[in-house]
Amino acid sequence: MKYILLHGMGQNASSWDETVSYLSNTVETICPELSDFFTEENCYYTNMYSSFCEYCNNFSEPLNLCGLSLGAVLALNYAIDYPQKVKSLILIAPQYNMPKFLLKVQNMLFKFMPESQFKDIGLTKKDFITLTNSMANMNFASGLEKVACPVLVLCGEKDNVNKKAAVKIAEKLSRAKFSTIENSGHEVNIDNPKGLAKIIEKLNVV
Repeated sequence: MKYILLHGMGQNASSWDETVSYLSNTVETICPELSDFFTEENCYYTNMYSSFCEYCNNFSEPLNLCGLSLGAVLALNYAIDYPQKVKSLILIAPQYNMPKFLLKVQNMLFKFMPESQFKDIGLTKKDFITLTNSMANMNFASGLEKVACPVLVLCGEKDNVNKKAAVKIAEKLSRAKFSTIENSGHEVNIDNPKGLAKIIEKLNVV
């Protein structure tokens, strides 16, 4: 089975390396760099999502998408707009109604971070803040009923900020299950890559 692994905000494609290292050869993975889906000075979610859709639509077979945080938002958005193209979803720490207050707090923190900390994720500080601001009013609640595929919603057991939204998404999607990953906060692919790999492997043989 092939999975497209979508990293979170503040991560890059290499954030999946350790998770992938624990997967068997029966699981094929593709880890795109999300910064490749927009250009500098044009870092709006709508632009990123449009490029992401073009990327996904180039695959002839139905897709298995696994996304963390921002990656989960992209995966869910795509499954709503192109339900016939998605075979399965793994949504890690997802949001369907963007938490405006949390985004504002994040942006305040970003403003005090040195520019060098943004280098590894392919964004400038300004672009990063532009991206988060462009997501503030997003709400997928009315589109969740369009998701037809099986969905596994995951959240790190210590990720109290996103757990409530993750549970609600699982309740609202018709074919979804919710589970937590132990010994993990928000960045499950960093905190417990082996545990995440075990879950992906289990789904692969079902």
